[in-house]
Amino acid sequence: MADALLGAAGLGDLGRLFPADGRTPAGIDSRTMLASVVEKVREVGWTPANVDLTIVAARPKLAKLLPAMGDAIAAALGVDPATVNVKASTGNLGGSEGAGRSISASAIAWLVPVSAAEAPTNAEATAPGARP
Repeated sequence: MADALLGAAGLGDLGRLFPADGRTPAGIDSRTMLASVVEKVREVGWTPANVDLTIVAARPKLAKLLPAMGDAIAAALGVDPATVNVKASTGNLGGSEGAGRSISASAIAWLVPVSAAEAPTNAEATAPGARP
């Protein structure tokens, strides 16, 4: 998810912020990294509008964990959980993921300008008593 956000904002990849060497603390929590990434994305004028993550793995079974994963990602991003989609696939049991030897993931992030994120939604703008 971090790389998808960085890529969408034109900020490179996660290795630039968290190099795989002594500059990055061993065992750093991925939520800490994700929160740092979204801060960088916001600093350049963007905010996540929607994120989508697909995890491909035969094992472990993830279905029951997906809602909590989505909530944790939403909290790290500082967005409404409804804008985060996390799903899992067995990859039709093909390849190393399907054989249970590896796990892969892909993510897509849709960013909007920070000012657009602060604008009222259509429902808010047309609510009774709302001012244009």
